[in-house]
Amino acid sequence: MIRVLVVDDLAVVRKFITYLLDSDPEIQVIGTAANGEEAVEEAKRKKPSVITMDIHMPKMDGFEATRRIMEVQPTPIVIVSGSSTVKEAATAFKAIEAGALAVAPRPEGIGHPEHEAKAKELIQTVKLMSEVKVVRRWLRPKREITPSVPQVGIEKTLTKIQMVAIGASTGGPIALQTVLSGLAKDFPVPVLIVQHIAVGFLEGLVDWLAQSTGFPVHIATDGEHPRPGHVYVAPDGFHMVMKAGNRIALTGEEPRDGLRPSVSHLFASVAKVFGKNAVGVLLTGMGKDGADELKRMKDRGAITIAQDEESSIVYGMPGEAVKLDAATFVLSIEKIPEVLEAMVKPTSPLMSTSIKNHL
Repeated sequence: MIRVLVVDDLAVVRKFITYLLDSDPEIQVIGTAANGEEAVEEAKRKKPSVITMDIHMPKMDGFEATRRIMEVQPTPIVIVSGSSTVKEAATAFKAIEAGALAVAPRPEGIGHPEHEAKAKELIQTVKLMSEVKVVRRWLRPKREITPSVPQVGIEKTLTKIQMVAIGASTGGPIALQTVLSGLAKDFPVPVLIVQHIAVGFLEGLVDWLAQSTGFPVHIATDGEHPRPGHVYVAPDGFHMVMKAGNRIALTGEEPRDGLRPSVSHLFASVAKVFGKNAVGVLLTGMGKDGADELKRMKDRGAITIAQDEESSIVYGMPGEAVKLDAATFVLSIEKIPEVLEAMVKPTSPLMSTSIKNHL
């Protein structure tokens, strides 16, 4: 049984979310809280499997409640937002910085056309987060590349890198923030990202990443030519691929394993267009999206990176890549930006410390 604590300052919303979650036979709502202070106390007392958290509450808001819960009773927290405006969505992602794992839209009332889909999404998110038994943060000693990582020849690191492609899912927003924040602002190549995220929150994610990392972050548009030092995120409902002539294309092809956009489509296109002149990065996430195609990138000469298990919220996608021997390097989230810098700037002093020691 997945034991859930529901936190919201409105009694009607608490009852509504409780009703939705209790409708699933695998979920039991074990308590509710009307503000952040109550949430912290109830989390310590009842030790729930998952907490659904509102942001705007009296006495203590959802940010502070999340921070304190992560200190005293680490628990998977899902931010449930009643608004999908850019400002509200960006606000929700600030709670990710505080330790929350995911953001989900609050379902509309019964009878609304989108009620059933959003109710199903909330229930599925709670179930997925309940599988994250230990909520990890990035505050840990940095690790070097594990000895079992496949080695890469020095000549490959001197290849001119023209594109970095990144895929992420569960736990991805904070991982992406960590990677982008660690890159120099004069990073000389474009970065393309596919991040699985609830519909309606993409603009907020892009706004939050831009503000928190200092990088120009955009939702990709069809026919666009990606510029060096800019970040492009696949839009809701479209696969993002690269075409000849350094052009982004958005396609409405069928979802891949239920996903659109999919990391697999992006990686496959980058492997075809850029070959050895690309870097592929697969970050934390549920499932296996992108693992096979990361192997294809590696087989075509690209440098490939999988996030390590210790720093991943969910070791699904990167773990599948490691099983397939698709990763040139397996790295902690803190190490990835350092190595990316060394890859795209092979004359950098980082070259010797980040790569040469592992050849």
